This record gives sequence, C-alpha cells and structure tokens, in this order.
Amino acid sequence: MAGKCSLVVPLKRNIKMKRKVKPVALALLFLFVAVQFYQPARNSNKEQDVTMDIAQSYNTPADVKRILHISCYDCHSNNTNYVWYNYIQPVRMIVESHIKKARKDLDFSEWRTYSNRKKERLLTSIKKQIETKAMPLPSYTLMHRNARLNEVQATILIGWIKSQD
Repeated sequence: MAGKCSLVVPLKRNIKMKRKVKPVALALLFLFVAVQFYQPARNSNKEQDVTMDIAQSYNTPADVKRILHISCYDCHSNNTNYVWYNYIQPVRMIVESHIKKARKDLDFSEWRTYSNRKKERLLTSIKKQIETKAMPLPSYTLMHRNARLNEVQATILIGWIKSQD
C-alpha cells in the first residue's frame, strides 16, 4: 500500500508543474511575437556621396576594395547587407547596436570627413587589429564565414595600409 501512495504524490506535482509552465510558455511566446514588431531603422543609405568613401580617398586596388567590402563594410559603413536572421528580434537589436558602435569608431563611408591626424590614427589601428586578428570580430565571422581574413588577404590589407604612410 505504501508503494501506491508514494507514486500518487509525484504525479500530482507533475500535473501542478505543467499547469504553471503552460502560462509562462504562452507569455514568453507572446512576448517573442510582440517584440518582432519593433524593427530599428536599417543602416542603409543608397544615396550617400560615394566620394567620401575610403576607397575614393586613396589609390585603392580592386582586391583591397573587395576585401574591405566583404570583411568590414557591414559594420563600418553606411550600408549594411542584412541577412534573413537580422530581422528576427532580439538579433536585430544586437546587430544594430554593434553597427552603431562600430560606425562611431570608424565609418569608411565618411572617411573624407576625418582629419588627416584621425585618418593616420585609424589606419594604424586597423593595421594593428588585422595583425592581432581582432578584426573582423569572431562573433561576426561565426555567421559570415566569407568575412574571415586569410593570411593572403591580411597581408594585402596591411601592405596597402603601409603604402598610405
């Protein structure tokens, strides 16, 4: 008899727990769906003045332009190429936050607005971050594998930066 009673108590707890989990799960689902309606403005300015871009400021070879566009411009320019998951919250808020911070530090689309002193400092910083593999960010290259810099690409960019001195 004692064996039957001990089984009844866990079953009652399990039923009570299911009753508590269902409303919480529904509330979380509702919250997830509701937050999808919040979509921050996209980082896209198709009508920008392209003469302000870093590639227009220097004699920039095509391979350097290509590397910069693939590995840097999504965060460090006025035009981000969004992929499907960038439209799902909370990913969208995180991405927009990263882009805003990245453009505050360095915006290739606004290069000509920088003073010569700032340009020199930024080029030195870019070179150092490429050499230490700090950029592109690992969190970015995790989802954008083509943005990873291989040794050849890193050497090309570093060589180009050195030639700007």
